[in-house]
Amino acid sequence: MDTGTPLHILVIEDNPDLAANVCDFLEAKGHVADAAGDGLTGLHLAVTKNYDAIVLDIVLPGIDGLTVCKKFRDEAKRNTPILMLTARDALDDRVVGLECGADDYVLKPFALRELEARLKALVRRAKRDVSAGVLQVEDLEFDPALFKARRGTRTLNLSPIPLKLLEILMRASPKVMRREELERAVWGDAPPDSDALRSHMHTLRAAVDGAGERPLVHNLRGIGYRIAPADAL
Repeated sequence: MDTGTPLHILVIEDNPDLAANVCDFLEAKGHVADAAGDGLTGLHLAVTKNYDAIVLDIVLPGIDGLTVCKKFRDEAKRNTPILMLTARDALDDRVVGLECGADDYVLKPFALRELEARLKALVRRAKRDVSAGVLQVEDLEFDPALFKARRGTRTLNLSPIPLKLLEILMRASPKVMRREELERAVWGDAPPDSDALRSHMHTLRAAVDGAGERPLVHNLRGIGYRIAPADAL
């Protein structure tokens, strides 16, 4: 029996044998696991119950995992960590999953011990204490307690990973954060083997630096990124 804090996990997977194996393993480790065999049922459970983390397959009957993830983030406005399962080898599929709001992914077939370790890491990061104070750099504000960001009078609508990057860079401002530091802060010791960071930083920069506004998000080529007024560079 695992001695850590038990987690309540939702497993959305249409393969009944795999879903049963994952749930049985998690429960043997002291966790509580619910299962859904299709996207619509999974989304309903995810929205109506409180889970510590969600295991989500990409290929599902009804609505696919990417759509479930996007609806959960954009429409339900929920920040529960999502670990995506995929049997696909293409890097683009993994990047799309992260851009839809997934926090991490594993490729099938996977080791159940690795799955549990990744879930624990996601939950630890999600529950990490954050300061209740509002972060501010010029007219850019971020409230870590409410997960709300503004630039002047504009509300910034960001998915979870760009929002996390925003918080990290604002806390470090005006310091430069190296790429490796950002990847470790967002994905822990298992960053995606693709250029996902650049894609998420492009999204963040496009949202923060609007037309006619002083640029605040800066890319120092070959080094990393920072959020700071241009005259602080």
